Amino acid sequence: MATKSIITGLVLIVLGVVVTAASDSNSATSLIPAFVGVVFVTLGVAGRKKPDLHHHFMHGAAMLSLLAILGSLGSLIGRSGSSWAVFSQIATSVISAFFLVLAIQSFKEARAARQLEGA
Repeated sequence: MATKSIITGLVLIVLGVVVTAASDSNSATSLIPAFVGVVFVTLGVAGRKKPDLHHHFMHGAAMLSLLAILGSLGSLIGRSGSSWAVFSQIATSVISAFFLVLAIQSFKEARAARQLEGA
């Protein structure tokens, strides 16, 4: 799951940089996906470095994905900004939702494996 967190983070970093460059934005807000991506990468790397705390870091990454979804969709309400901003927010939501689904599946599989070990 740590690798998926790192990949998600890298995709969000690329998204933020590309949208900022393509839109000629002078605002740091266009880099928000990149900032979120850095946190995903950090959580993924930390999960790899500290295997005993891996599940905590991945729960943090799942929570981050939920916050990214809610934040991106929430700011779309009443949005009349540029098409790049709308694209960025929708892409951030989709990427984060994809990660959240993978995280939930992973958590379910880990729980099932623990139950089998205990049985």
